[in-house]
Amino acid sequence: MNLAINFKIILCSTVLLSTVAKAQSTLNLQAQNTPSSVQTLSLAKALNYALTNEPWLKVSSEMQAATVSKSIAAGSLHDPVLTVGLLNLPTNGYAFDQEGMTQVKVDLSQKFSRGDSRALQTKALTQLAQQYPWQRADRLAQVKAIITEAWLNAYRAQRSIDLIEQDKGLFTQLIEITEASYASTLGKTRQQDIIRAQLELTRLEDKLISLEQQFEGAKSRLAQWLPMQMLMQPLNSDFIKTTPLIDFPQLEFNQLIPLLMAHPAIVAIEKTVTAKQTEVTLAKQSYRPQVGVNVGYGYRDDTPVGEARADLLSVGLSIDLPLFTDNRQDQQVKAAIATAEATKTQKLVALQKLKGMYFKEYSQLARLKNVSCFIKTPYYLK
Repeated sequence: MNLAINFKIILCSTVLLSTVAKAQSTLNLQAQNTPSSVQTLSLAKALNYALTNEPWLKVSSEMQAATVSKSIAAGSLHDPVLTVGLLNLPTNGYAFDQEGMTQVKVDLSQKFSRGDSRALQTKALTQLAQQYPWQRADRLAQVKAIITEAWLNAYRAQRSIDLIEQDKGLFTQLIEITEASYASTLGKTRQQDIIRAQLELTRLEDKLISLEQQFEGAKSRLAQWLPMQMLMQPLNSDFIKTTPLIDFPQLEFNQLIPLLMAHPAIVAIEKTVTAKQTEVTLAKQSYRPQVGVNVGYGYRDDTPVGEARADLLSVGLSIDLPLFTDNRQDQQVKAAIATAEATKTQKLVALQKLKGMYFKEYSQLARLKNVSCFIKTPYYLK
């Protein structure tokens, strides 16, 4: 019993000595081993590079520009159609002045859109383009969260590895002291004390391997946004000043919904819902007739004896009458309504997902507050 107590006293003394000198020795070692010219990777540096060089943002901007261009094009009239033809040329002589009906005709026609379809299509595309800035804001927030979490995980693993490497030598010395005491005829150390010390060192080495795997995993997560030369840089402790959180325990549920509704992802879907509702009104314009006008001018040559012939002017009006609507117009309206309802459902699903994420993070935050004392314990002793 006394031997076990002696072993525990030696072990605790070793750890305590290491813990007392830890803060000063770590800073001194880092200052000695890290030249001033060596660049380090701070959280602010990682975030700045990732958010500045995120290629998805350029894709979103190009998609927005394309949608805006489509909205401008949708508000334009159809191009007029110019037709030039030679009419009623006699086949028994092919003479242009032989028959009075022979003429060269120039015809110009123009079709107009159904109802307010041009204005509505422009409106729908303009509303659809408004989703992209909110999508970019949501993407920036997602990237910031991913980079911050990965960097903090890497930093935690790196600091834990440094602390274990410092204390590993002390555990080795502990084994040597235990073995020397066991070999001495005056020592009272038992063989099981040596085995226990070796097991503690093995446990420490296993923890070191696990931390190295965590460090590499966090770095591989950062590799999606950061170049290799930045990933090779050691992490430093320059943290970004955090903004205070909302007092979530005092937040009522009816106050939570407006906050979730203001989330960029939800606002982006809401913009899409508005555009789809406009498309429903646009689809109903297919019941309206489409009007077209045409103007033609026919030139006729003089008679063979020199008498002048009058040229011919023609004006026409065409109306597209949507009489059979069962298989076309009705189905187009049904499709537009179904698409709008599906988009509304997507918004509801996204809102429920955000609500679930909120309660998950809230429970984790509450748990962290309850175990704040435990978190202060050195990571490698947990």
